[in-house]
Formats: sequence, C-alpha cells, structure tokens
Amino acid sequence: MVKGANVGLASLSEDVSSVVLSLAWCSATGDGDADVSVLLLDANGKVRSDADFFFYNNPTAADGSVQLLGKTPTADGSEDRITLDLTAMPSGVERVVVAASRYGDARFGDLDDLRIAIADRAGEALLGFSITDAGVESAFIFGELYRRGEEWKFRAVGQGYETGLAGLATDFGIDVDDASEEEPEEPVVGTESSTVVVEAPTESPVTVPAQAAAPETVATRPRRPRTAKKKVTIPQTAPKSLAENDAWRQARLFPASSLKNDRERETRATSVLLSVMAQVPEFGRRLTAAFGAPAGRMQTFTEVSLPHGDTPKRPDGVVRVERAGKLWTALVETKTNGNPLKPEQVQDYMDIAARRGYEAVITLSNDVALEGRPLVDVKIDGRRKHKVTLWHLSWAEVTHQAQMLIRHEGVGNAAHAWLLNELLHYLQHENSGCHGFQNMGSAWVPVRKGIEEETLCQGDQRAVEVAESWERLVRQVCLRLGGELGQKVLPVQRAKRGTDPQARRVALADSFCENGRLNAEIRIDGTPGVMALVADLRTGKLRTSIEVPAPEQGYPLTWAKRLIRQLAEAPADLHIETLVQGEGGGPRGTLERLRPEPADILPKDSSQITGFRLSLLKGMGSARGNAESGFIRSVDDAVDRFYANVVAHLESRQARGPRPVEAATTG
Repeated sequence: MVKGANVGLASLSEDVSSVVLSLAWCSATGDGDADVSVLLLDANGKVRSDADFFFYNNPTAADGSVQLLGKTPTADGSEDRITLDLTAMPSGVERVVVAASRYGDARFGDLDDLRIAIADRAGEALLGFSITDAGVESAFIFGELYRRGEEWKFRAVGQGYETGLAGLATDFGIDVDDASEEEPEEPVVGTESSTVVVEAPTESPVTVPAQAAAPETVATRPRRPRTAKKKVTIPQTAPKSLAENDAWRQARLFPASSLKNDRERETRATSVLLSVMAQVPEFGRRLTAAFGAPAGRMQTFTEVSLPHGDTPKRPDGVVRVERAGKLWTALVETKTNGNPLKPEQVQDYMDIAARRGYEAVITLSNDVALEGRPLVDVKIDGRRKHKVTLWHLSWAEVTHQAQMLIRHEGVGNAAHAWLLNELLHYLQHENSGCHGFQNMGSAWVPVRKGIEEETLCQGDQRAVEVAESWERLVRQVCLRLGGELGQKVLPVQRAKRGTDPQARRVALADSFCENGRLNAEIRIDGTPGVMALVADLRTGKLRTSIEVPAPEQGYPLTWAKRLIRQLAEAPADLHIETLVQGEGGGPRGTLERLRPEPADILPKDSSQITGFRLSLLKGMGSARGNAESGFIRSVDDAVDRFYANVVAHLESRQARGPRPVEAATTG
C-alpha cells in the first residue's frame, strides 16, 4: 500500500474477526529498537479514557480486544506483533491507531525498512505498508483500522512526531504524566475541609465528604489509570524450609520422580501443561494468542479419539476457546525427551482438523523452530475452503512464559501464581523430559572432527546442520536468560533485509568450514552493548564479549577508572581491550593487571578512544548434548558467567526516559 491508501479487510479474507498486526524494522548496527502502542478512539478522534492506551506497561485489554504480544527476532531485525479481536472491540470505538515510539535521543531515521503487515486469524498475510520518509521523528503512526458501517477498513498513515510517545498520546486525549516512575505514590494528609477519593471495585471513583472520614483525613492524589496492575509474583528466593534435613522432599502437585518411559512423560507433560493453561487465564492466553486464538473461556482435553479412515486417531491434546458463541479449536501433538515429531502423525492431524473445521494444529517438543525452516513438512490441500494453520511451540518457550509471569509480570491471584510455580518446577525436573533443545545433532561429532583435521569443505551439508543447531541453541539461550532476568533478550541477525534465512545459514556454514568458528550476538535490554558469543572449535574455547562505548564527555583516564570500579566483582582473568578510531587496536590487558594501574589501558599516542571490549574465555565441552561435559551446557555456563560477573555491573549506555504514564510496581 501507499501512504494514505485504504482498503476493506473483508475484501482480503473471509475471516477477519481477529487480525494480527506486525510492525518491523532493522538497523545497520543490529541494536535498533522501538516500542509499539495502540490507541482506541471514539467518533471524536479521542480516547474514551486513559485506559484506551496500550503500550509496554499496559499490553492487554481486559476484554481481549487488544493484546501486545511482544518482540520476536527476524533474520535482520525484530518484529512486534499485536492481536486485535475486532468482534470484541467496544461499540464506542471507531478507530484503532497503531503506532511505535523510540526512547531517549533515538530517532526513526536511524532505522531501516519500517513496515507494518496485517494477517488474518489463520496467519494468511493480507497487506503491507512501508514508511520510507522517516527522519527526526521519535514516534510514528504506522496505520489505523476504522469502522465503515459493519465493516473494518485499514488506512496506511505514516505520520511522525518529534515529541515522541508523550506528544502522540496527548494529541489523542491521553492525560500524560511526565513524573519519574520512581516517585512513590504516598497519601497526602489533608484537613477536615478536604475530600477523600474512594475507588469503587467496579464503578467510577466516588467522592464523599471529608466529614465521613477519620478526623485526620487521608486524600490520595487523583488516580490516573495505571499502566500495569499490581499482580502477584513469586520471589526468586524460596522461603526457609521447615524440613528437619535435606533428605526431605517437598510435596509437589505434579510429581515427576516416578516417570519411567517416554510415553509416560509425554502423557504427563501434556496433561500438566493443558490443565494449567485452562486454570490460569493469563498463561493460557499468552500461549495461544500468537496462534490466532481469541480471548475467551478456555477448556483443554487429553487423549481425545477422532475418526480418521479405518483407524481413529488420538492427538495428545485439544484446546478449545469459546468467544461470543464461536469455538476456536487446536489439536496438540507433544514430544518430550528430545524425541522428534513424526511427519505422518502431524499430517493426519492437519487432515482431521481441516475436515472438522478446526483452526490449528500445535506441535510441542524440545526442538526450537527456525524462521523459514519448518520442523515438519506437511501438505496442504488447496481445494479445501477451510484453512488450518500449523504452529510450533518449544518447551523452552513454555518455561520462558511461565517465568515471565510468576517472576516478573505477575498473575491475578496467589493460587494462580502457585499453580504456575508448580508447573515450572515440573518442567525443570530432570525426569520431565521438557528441558528444551539439548542435542547438537548427529552431524556435530563428524563436523567437529573435520574442523580439527582441516578436512571439512565448504558446501558440506553437515556443516549446515550444525549451523542450524547453533541458531536453535542461541535462541534457546535468549529465552532462558530473558525469563530469568525479566528483560527482552533477542538474537541479533546482521543480514540484509530480504535475505533468505536458509541462504544465511549456508553462508554461516561456509564461514564455519573456513575458520572453525560459530558466531552469535545477543541483545539484552538495558545493557550498554551487544553480547558476542564465539565458539572456536579449533582451540576448544568459548569467548563471550561486549563492547562498551566511550562516554561522550569527560577524560579518558576518568573513563578507565570508572570502568575498573564497575568491574570490581569481575573475574581477574577478564580481558580488556581499548578500541580506537582507525585501523589497529589499542592497549589490552587482564583486569588483574589493570586494577592497580587503570591508566595502562589508555593509548600512549593521541588516538581517539571509541570504547572498550571486555572478553572472557572458557573451555568448551566436547560432547554434542547437555551432559556435564557437553557443548550446550558449556555455552549456557559461559553466557551466565559473563552476564552475572561482567555485564550486570556495567552502566547502561542509554537509560529509558520517563514513562508517559505513571507505572505501577509488580507486587
């Protein structure tokens, strides 16, 4: 579409009751980022209240009409997805504005390929619009959906704001609070002549005379809609145990110690997961929204028998969601303990779903899906009018979402938090079989031997298989670390937009054959740079590193001293290198040597310092799996050690500015 154009959604698809919007961008450095927001407007072009504003601190509407699904990595940047349930959209809403904003001094002109795309509930792409004239703007309206009678239409807008998210929100009637989010919300002690604002549970705030209150009247500041509800979380540190000794084991809702074989593991894992999804609405919605499911009443089933030719088929599970009298149904096929999905099984379920009018088939295993590389190839009968979408979910993603909810974002009540905690304990138990990607594949050993003997040639398909396994491992590391930190952790793909993902992996495999190194970069929100990870199979070493940019003001010696102070708890063998402008590197040395003399890291000539590179080396496991001596375990340990001992102590280069609406703390 071109700027200003509009189109009716019904003319593009038969099912636009729910749509998925994707906002994407990339940057040459790989670290460009922005936050999406949605505003619901009435006939006057204003929000009905501040509650109609959805952004990073308020991602979901209570009625399910709006849900911000967060970021997913793409081949050359990141993509933010939003689901809009148009059937649940309040009748007073005439327009839905979709925007994005950058924080601090960042501008959209620094990003490339700004675009928005819309897909129907089945995931079928409907339209796209690219913004090509971005400059100094720090907020942009990408597009809007609006009503015309009973129909919803989309308009490509492309309007920018130099005043950022606050300026955009103010234009649409949002009561913006620029106060620091750290400011406590303390009550104000008033006099007898003041009034007290009492918030009713389900109605508007009610004002009562101060005489009805206590003699020393307490009046809160005028309440503005919170951008995040106070919810229940479970602390990382468990309370002190009342057991007499360490041999006592706490009773668990989902015991895993008695599981004996793969069939028991699959049956138990499916039942445990689906039951918690149905009982904890935030969790069930989090897992199914990305698959096009509406927000509604969810029920889950296991071992359902469905007719299929002469022999009935029994999918591992069924998920059904009811919304406004309509049912959304997905069949679930589960694998645990590293067992692969069977294409013939998945094909049968796709055929059954198409015949019965179901919307989706969800596969669940320890494997991590890659962009452009389906785990299972299935045939779609184009003659069938009803479309069935095949989705994949890894156990690592399930664990990540459970951690995010109970450790960081919170759920509705303590019982739900306890249920999720029991699920998380089960998933992480050694007998559950739900530990995520744990095997580099059959090509790992011969490829590693070929690297050591220098006999591996470019074009070897086994090297491509290792490159794919490496990408899966890095994605899983991001999921695990993000769940533990409560931050966005994404792999960085430095590839030109439009590059075929498989071609990118072939190029990585060819480079790997030539130099024996597997490379990856990880962006952790709130850190001063991108974490680089290099697995050198020739030396058997893992290198983790980060480049810290030089401050814009001050003196080099002050920079060096401040950096050494920040690294007071870092390992003595941390390697520090000064980065200078132009060709060649600057001075380098270990932290142990530099602690007494920080000036030794400064160049002796007048070279301009651009930053510092911090690196740690660690021995690399040799086995292909996740055993104590395995490669995957060594990668996990290297990333954890580097983050905890180095990255976590560095000052962020660019802290976020004030939130546009006062934020609530997580309870």
